[in-house]
Amino acid sequence: MIDNHCHLDFADGEQSLSVDDHVAHAAAAGIDAQITIGSDLEAVRWTAALLASDACPPSLRGGVAVHPNEAALHARGTDHHGAALIGLDAAIAEVSELLRGPGMVVVGETGLDWFRTSRTDEQARAAQIESFRAHIALAKELDLPLQIHDRDAHRDVLEVLEADGAPERTVFHCFSGDAEFARTCVDRGWYLSFAGTVTFKNAADLRDALAEVGLGRVMVETDAPFLTPVPYRGRPNSSYLIPLTMATIAEVTDTALEEACRTIRATTEQVYGWPGTVGA
Repeated sequence: MIDNHCHLDFADGEQSLSVDDHVAHAAAAGIDAQITIGSDLEAVRWTAALLASDACPPSLRGGVAVHPNEAALHARGTDHHGAALIGLDAAIAEVSELLRGPGMVVVGETGLDWFRTSRTDEQARAAQIESFRAHIALAKELDLPLQIHDRDAHRDVLEVLEADGAPERTVFHCFSGDAEFARTCVDRGWYLSFAGTVTFKNAADLRDALAEVGLGRVMVETDAPFLTPVPYRGRPNSSYLIPLTMATIAEVTDTALEEACRTIRATTEQVYGWPGTVGA
């Protein structure tokens, strides 16, 4: 199995485990490939450095972007603690440069997050939209997939994608929509990546969305160290827990577990061109 979205830049901090530890634990559970995502500038630089290093595990690839909430901070010029940040244009330019380095297989995560952004904060919302559009253009320029962060912003994300033209391989990371939105996305040829949230007791709408579209354009992720699946919700997440999420995906789609794993792996390899026959 492939974890197509995790954050290994947290590996040496919150979880007190190294990247090699996480990779080894994942491999022991049958997860033989991971895509680590850097979504603030510190994580972006860390991810690029790891992928360029001789010490990078061969089972690891990555992607970088300016997270929508980070885009608002760069537009303001300061972080949450008041420390100075480079401007949004400069941040996106650095992301663009690093995406051309070794091991990069995706632009992301980018998109819109209205959960933390007030409707009256016009500057923050405009910055998120500007950043999203820039990353869409980057994905097209570099012929890379695009991973979308969409939180409480389905309608506006759809509007931007339709206005600018979605990249050929567009992935809704940690899909959070209902069945109607899932159908809208799949009908447009986009992909839905399900995280541990699909196992949560209160996520019936998410399971309905999965049941609506089936496995054809579905992938699996952890978003580790976040969104740990049941029964370990509340603990730090890691790629080795993907089998718990896969079990729910198989159950909801009424598919044998091995078949579900094969189908999702094939889709993931097709989207990212890795590992598969393209070469690890």
